[in-house]
Amino acid sequence: MVTDAGEMTAMLDAAQRRWPQVTERKALLILLAKTGREAIESEGLERRAAAAETAGALSDVYRPDELERLREDWPR
Repeated sequence: MVTDAGEMTAMLDAAQRRWPQVTERKALLILLAKTGREAIESEGLERRAAAAETAGALSDVYRPDELERLREDWPR
């Protein structure tokens, strides 16, 4: 159960200003949830695209034995 009080009231009021044609609070809540889901999915797609775009960009920066070489200085 969701109560139209406190922060929820503020969110629904903001949704009412964004979608003035929607008069039912329940419909506004559904629109808010749908918009939030779309934003999350879009962010995930953008992150995956950025990772794919930069994958392998530093592959020639380190020597093949770099990790072993760095570990030589570690105390045993």
